[in-house]
Amino acid sequence: MKIKSSKELVEKALKQVKSIDLKQLKTLIDTSSCTIIDVRDIRELYNTGTLTNALHIPRGMIEFWVDEASPYYKKGEFDSEKNIVIFCAAGERSALAAKTLLDMGYKKVFHVKKGYKAISESGLFQLSELKKKK
Repeated sequence: MKIKSSKELVEKALKQVKSIDLKQLKTLIDTSSCTIIDVRDIRELYNTGTLTNALHIPRGMIEFWVDEASPYYKKGEFDSEKNIVIFCAAGERSALAAKTLLDMGYKKVFHVKKGYKAISESGLFQLSELKKKK
């Protein structure tokens, strides 16, 4: 049995999910028509900040935090009626997370090409620092 590589999984996900660029992301944010999810590890957020108003849902918890039947469901934090836009550092984890939400039945799911690195370098977006809780 051949084990699939992470690269193969990402390539498969990218064929199934809708990717958006920074201009499309800006439009969705400016029209308040999206729920933005940052799936990066919490340490990445501490080190580099995040997009203002993005929900932080670690990739390993996304299925549980958006599922109303899960004991980990984050009631009131996730608006499934809006477009769901997911980003990570470079666009690979977000593609996998977006595919997961599509597999769960969500319809309006997108992932950001090139991820937070491109977002933070563009100068187009308001970013927020995340402070460690003491």
